[in-house]
Order: sequence, then structure tokens, then C-alpha cells
Amino acid sequence: MSNNRIYLYPVWLRIWHGVNALCIILLGVTGISMQYTNIDNPLIQFNNAVSIHNFVGVLTSISYIFYFIANFYSNNYKHYKFELKGLVGRLMKQGEYYVIGYLKGLTKPFPISLKEKFNPLQRLSYFATMYMLVPAVVITGTALLYPEMILERFYNMSGIKITAFLHSLAGFFILIFVIIHLYVITIGKNPLKNFKSIIDGYHDAEGH
Repeated sequence: MSNNRIYLYPVWLRIWHGVNALCIILLGVTGISMQYTNIDNPLIQFNNAVSIHNFVGVLTSISYIFYFIANFYSNNYKHYKFELKGLVGRLMKQGEYYVIGYLKGLTKPFPISLKEKFNPLQRLSYFATMYMLVPAVVITGTALLYPEMILERFYNMSGIKITAFLHSLAGFFILIFVIIHLYVITIGKNPLKNFKSIIDGYHDAEGH
């Protein structure tokens, strides 16, 4: 085995990643507090939760716009592109590694490189999260901040209720993504290896 350090995460991406992660956690905690905790004994006082949620929501929207622009100008977007041909097989192969192969110490089926920063499961989940779920949260969140933008009725249903439901649903899936993401980044030589990578920008690629 020989170690080769690959510079995968530029400064702008690492800063954005930290800001975005903190924002998602705050949005998740305040959102859950507003929706599901006891009104007489809330996780966070309702008015405070609303204020924090709205402020962090605006910050997240600005952060996402920055990410979207920087992602294309830096060509980082290429890591999110995937081919449909053979996709199911690649996903199953990577999924089998996460469930069984890693525990057995088997070689990664799709090792990280400058050309392929993400494995097939990461590529698909990151694409769905960053280009579908996050925009859905930003758009519905903006609409809820300015409810006059929302149709009063949509197919005999309340426009605000539909918007709020879509906002909560997309937010729920983003939180699920974060939880899975935290598990996946512990997979490596040791659980802290990938955390170190997002700090200094380097990934220690394993060569055989």
C-alpha cells in the first residue's frame, strides 16, 4: 500500500460545507421544535425557534446561491454528473460494499480519485439533495416567508398547507441525508480520516 495525497476540496468548498452543515442542523432542530415538540414545554421557545429558523433559512438560501455559482465556475459540478447506463448495477455494488464489504475489509469498488471524487451512491444522493431537495426547501421556505406569493387554493386544497407540507417533507429527507452522510464519512482507515480531509482539503488515496 502507498499513500498519495489528492487535493479534492478547495477552500471555498470547505468553508461553504461548514456553513451549510451548521445551517442544516439549526434548521432541523428549530423546525422539529416548531412542529413536533410540546407547546407547553418546547425544545426551543416557539418565537425564538421561528426567528432562528427564518434567519438561518435566508442565510442558507444565500449560501446555496453562492454554491451553485461557484460549483459551475470551478467545474466541481462534473462530479455530480452520472450515466444512466449500468447505474443500477453500480449502485448495488457500492451498497453491498457499505453493508458487507467494508466490514470484511474488502477493497473499495470505486476508489476516490481526482477524476471520480464520488462513488455512484454518493453521486446520485448528492445530486438529488443539492439539485432537487435544497432548491425545493429554498423555494417553499421563501414562499412561506412571503405567503402572498402562494396560491390560496390548489385543486381545492390550501396552497399554504401544501407548501408547508412540501417544505417539511424536503427538509426531512435532507436531515436523513445528513445522518447517512455522517455515517459514510466515518468509513476509511479510521473514523476521523474524512473529517481531516474537509479541514485541510486533502484526501489520502490508497494505492495498491
